[in-house]
Amino acid sequence: MTVILQLALDFVDLHRALNVAELAVPAGVDWIEAGTPLIKSEGLDAVRELKRLFPGKPIVADMKIMDAGRIEVEAAAKAGATLIDVLGTASDATIEECIQAGKNYGARIVVDLIAVPDPVARAQRVEELGADYISVHVAIDEQMRGLDPFATLLAVAQAVHIPVGVAGGINSETAAAAVAHGAAYVIVGGAITKAKDPAAATREIRRALDEGAVIPTTLFKRAGAEEIRGVLEMVSAANLSDALHRGGVLEGLRPLFPGIRMAGRALTVRTYPGDWAKPVEAIDLARPGDVLVIAAGGVGPAIWGELATHSALQKGLAGVVIDGALRDSGDIVKLGFPAFSRLVMPNAGEPRGFGEIGVPIRIGNLQVETGDWVLGDDDGVTVLPQKIAVEYANRAMDVLEKENRIREEIKEGRTLAEVTELLRWEKKV
Repeated sequence: MTVILQLALDFVDLHRALNVAELAVPAGVDWIEAGTPLIKSEGLDAVRELKRLFPGKPIVADMKIMDAGRIEVEAAAKAGATLIDVLGTASDATIEECIQAGKNYGARIVVDLIAVPDPVARAQRVEELGADYISVHVAIDEQMRGLDPFATLLAVAQAVHIPVGVAGGINSETAAAAVAHGAAYVIVGGAITKAKDPAAATREIRRALDEGAVIPTTLFKRAGAEEIRGVLEMVSAANLSDALHRGGVLEGLRPLFPGIRMAGRALTVRTYPGDWAKPVEAIDLARPGDVLVIAAGGVGPAIWGELATHSALQKGLAGVVIDGALRDSGDIVKLGFPAFSRLVMPNAGEPRGFGEIGVPIRIGNLQVETGDWVLGDDDGVTVLPQKIAVEYANRAMDVLEKENRIREEIKEGRTLAEVTELLRWEKKV
């Protein structure tokens, strides 16, 4: 049996959705989904336009119906939807209304199990009610925390007789696993819609589905705790700040040289202006790959220089961040050691031994704790708190992926304002 590939167009701009669809659909897409963000932004005209452009393809309207099932199904079906989604958390009454309306208007009803507490029991119940399809769906916000849908997919597929689909970060590496866990149709969004070449990405996923192949990908997958460093080595400090709601930045700390790159866990140091004892002692306590983050009052004299850098390189440290001053900058640049500081000056202080290692410190308005992740590049330094590291490292990767696609659209001859429809989305007062 050929597994159905459904393309989820989760855009807020219709022209961008159509652009990707025109590239991807001929490469192997079976069903085309007007995603929930697209319908909320553009209304059912998105369904109408997809139906006009692809008259031979089933169009899925991801309405996520929660109430008023009959009128919403009727509206979507009349706009051209072949399949219409209702939430599994909706009442039985709403789901039954959707199913009845679907029969009246020639549409099939998909029940989406997103956020359902007991997906197996709910799947069995909606099958009894007459649903045509069931989708096992891990929400984007849950994907960012490293969750995948496969265990639930297998349990649901074994519990019902109607076709079961899956959505939740599927890519060319995991598409075959989705089939192996019982998926009759596979819903793919970002791995196609954020790809530099949506047609090539579609072909890879199509081959993965048809041949059971595992095709490696760097992007479009979400990391666990053990993979955070690898993610941070791919994204930028700006990507991470965007993910952190434009926060997390150690303001005023500058890279020592162009082309700098640093990612690692923080070992914090609090010292007094000009006292370089604790920063040097911290080198011996740090682990390979750590970043020393030193609060030195934001003033001089220097508490770091060439000899400390040689010592840090011996220990395999990833870099140093100093809210204060460093010196011997030319030598540090030659050594290629990632260093960020507020000041550079020739005079050093004295090793007096005041301060602490491994305690929470504050640089500007930002608190940094030992174990937090630190990412530095030409733009400066962004800090990722360890408690939210998995989720927001993944969100930073999502920012990078989206920017990759926008960049390709600009290269096709449009401006950033045109691609993003900037004037349309400005806040209205």
